[in-house]
Amino acid sequence: MKQAPASPSVHTQSSRADVVIIGGGLVGLASAVALAARQAHVMVIDHRHPGEASPAAAGMLAPGVERTNGAAHRFAVAARERYPAFIDELTSATGIRVPLNRDGILELVVDDAEAERAANDLAPGTTWMGSAELHAIEPHLGRAAGARYHPRDGAVDNTALMRALRSRVANDRGIAMLDDQAMTLEVGRDSTTVVTASGQRHTASVVVLAAGAWSPTVGGLPRPLPVAPVRGQMYSVAGAPLSHVTYGGHGYVVPRGDGKTVIGATMENVGFEVATTVEGMRSLERAGAEIAPMLAEARVLDRWSGLRPVTPDMLPILGWDPDYPSLLYACGHSRNGILLGPLSGDCVAALAFGDAAPHDLTPFAIERFATG
Repeated sequence: MKQAPASPSVHTQSSRADVVIIGGGLVGLASAVALAARQAHVMVIDHRHPGEASPAAAGMLAPGVERTNGAAHRFAVAARERYPAFIDELTSATGIRVPLNRDGILELVVDDAEAERAANDLAPGTTWMGSAELHAIEPHLGRAAGARYHPRDGAVDNTALMRALRSRVANDRGIAMLDDQAMTLEVGRDSTTVVTASGQRHTASVVVLAAGAWSPTVGGLPRPLPVAPVRGQMYSVAGAPLSHVTYGGHGYVVPRGDGKTVIGATMENVGFEVATTVEGMRSLERAGAEIAPMLAEARVLDRWSGLRPVTPDMLPILGWDPDYPSLLYACGHSRNGILLGPLSGDCVAALAFGDAAPHDLTPFAIERFATG
């Protein structure tokens, strides 16, 4: 894997940043904070889009439930374990409390025969709860023969997380936020120039592409970027009949620390369409009621959707372009952008300063999508 120059620099009068980041979601902002901690001067070019994934997500930290393999799984577990310190750092810097639920996740099994198989075939770190034990800790659950229990998984309140991150960035003198849209890249080996919608040109020895589902829409990329928007509809209700994040057969329920519950989510290939639909909401209402029947009577607070940046293998693209060591990819986090965001930022900062990444990024290299 190629490394960038150890001392990034800017070559035009348009900015004085060391690193330019395209995208102001969780991955982009976490990267900016990690770079600023190394005394880098960072510019974040951020144009808000309807349906951005970071504020729209449910905030689950679930490598045990949504299990991958090998180095990708180890990265996901490390990302989950990064969260307590990351939240503490944000709270110390901003005073904003970000609720973090580490009570574990329940993965329900409804069928008795399937429950017997599941109880005898558990992944490392996962335990089994029979029906009696399960309903003792969650008496408002619907029908379930048992559940796989992932004790170290959980959820973060991603809306509070994004508020804290934006506050942290706004008060960091090493980070400049530019409200503009990156339109085109002029990519070179030693530097890359970002041309924005307002006509500005920002050239740096390291440019980080972290624009979520909109990453492939930036012109001038040196290779195809297989990231597609996949809509996820969600809704929230007043009250929290469950204390654990719970997966059912057709959806999931996420209790929030503020006394509400989030229910999600659909997976729809509808391009950049962000409107919610009657059909989508009805399917979520059924899924929520299957998990906890009380949710069917709860007062609806909000309905929304987000656009996940999905790759063909559901893994992120994280690392250098193989031909242009001034372009660093940090996009395509699919269903796990909240989980992987802070650790991805740590990796971006390490690579930008010429260090080895703190974890194996081999599964995330863009070369895995090469054809011909």
